[in-house]
Amino acid sequence: MRKKYLVTGIILGGILFSILIVILTIKKSGGEMEELPYHEASFYQSSEGGMVQCGLCPNRCLLREGQRGICKARENIKGKLYSLVYGQVTITAVDPIEKKPLYHFLPGAKAYSLSTSGCNLSCKYCQNWDIAQRQPEEVDSKEMTPEEVVDDALKSGSPVIAFTYNEPVVWFEYMLDIAKLAKQKGLRTVMISNGYINEGPLKELLGYLDAVKVDLKSFDDNIYQEMTTAKLAPVLETIKTVHDSGQWLEIVYLVVPGYTDDFEKIKEMCSWIRDNVGENVPVHFSRFWPKYKLINLPPTPEEVVKKAREICQKEGLKYVYTGNIEDEAGNNTYCPQTQNPVIKREGFFIKENLVDELGKASNCSATISGVWQ
Repeated sequence: MRKKYLVTGIILGGILFSILIVILTIKKSGGEMEELPYHEASFYQSSEGGMVQCGLCPNRCLLREGQRGICKARENIKGKLYSLVYGQVTITAVDPIEKKPLYHFLPGAKAYSLSTSGCNLSCKYCQNWDIAQRQPEEVDSKEMTPEEVVDDALKSGSPVIAFTYNEPVVWFEYMLDIAKLAKQKGLRTVMISNGYINEGPLKELLGYLDAVKVDLKSFDDNIYQEMTTAKLAPVLETIKTVHDSGQWLEIVYLVVPGYTDDFEKIKEMCSWIRDNVGENVPVHFSRFWPKYKLINLPPTPEEVVKKAREICQKEGLKYVYTGNIEDEAGNNTYCPQTQNPVIKREGFFIKENLVDELGKASNCSATISGVWQ
C-alpha cells in the first residue's frame, strides 16, 4: 500500500513539475502569462534599447531598464513604464475643505483626503517629506482599489474627494480612475498640486476634476529651481490651463524668509495673476515653518505675510488670504464692493456663511466668485 502511494506521489510530482516548466518557458520567451504587480503608466514613449521617456511632467525623465523617475513612483520595467504607487494608499483622512486650502469651493464641506507616495519636485521645505521624498517601498501603505476609495468616501459622508498630501500628479492613473468613478457616484474631486504637469495629461484630468489648488512656489525662476529643482514657466502654464478649462482654481504662495519674501516679486506675481487668470482667483499667502532641509530658517514674521496680502489687494485681486497665522482679516471672505464680511472663519472652520448657492450674500450687492453648490 505504501508503495502504491509512493508511485502515485511521484507521478503527480512529475505532472506538477512539467506544468511549472511550461509556465517558466512561456514567461522566458516573453509570453503573455507574466503579470507584474504594477499598473502600466500613461504618457510615455519607448525607444530602441529598452529606454522609455515619461511625458507626464516637464521633467520628461529618460529612463533605462530598472531606473525610476525623479518622482520615485514610476519605473522602466522591461521597456515599459509602470506606476509603482497605483492603489498604494499611505494616508486617508476627512478634512475640512478649507484645510486644502480651498475657500471658495463648497465652504464647510468635508473632504475625504488620500495620498500615495513620491513627488516630481524636491522642495527643501517639504511638509510631507516622509511620504513625498521617499521610495514607495520605504513607506507604509495599504492597497485600495478606486472602487474602495469611492465607497470609503461615501461612507464618510464627504461630498468631495481630495487628492493631496504628496503630489497627485505622480499617481496620475490612479487619480484619474478614482475621479471618473467619483463623478459617476455624484462626488466632487479636487487636486492639491504643485502644478508641475504637462498640458496633455492636465487637460485629460480636468475633464473629471472639479477644482485645483496650485502651489506657486516663487515668481523668480532661479529661486524656483534652487528651492524645488523645478522651473516656473510650466507652473504658470498649468495655472492658465486650469483657469481656461472653467474648473475652479485657487493659488497658494508660501512666504519663505530670504527666498520668497521679496515684495517686488510678490507684486509682480499678483499683477501676473490679475492679467492672466483674473482678479477673482483666490490667492493664499502662507507662513513658512521650519521643515525638512530648512530647519535652520526662522518662521516667517506674521507682518510679512500680512504685507504680502496687502500688496496683492492693491494690485486689484479681490480675494486674498493669509494662512498659518492668526489673522481674522486675512481669514474671512469680504464683499468686493462693500467690504462687508460674507464668510467668517475661525481656523479652518466656518463661523458664518452668508453666501447662497448662487454666490449672492445678504449683505453684498456683488456676486462672490466660487462654487457654492
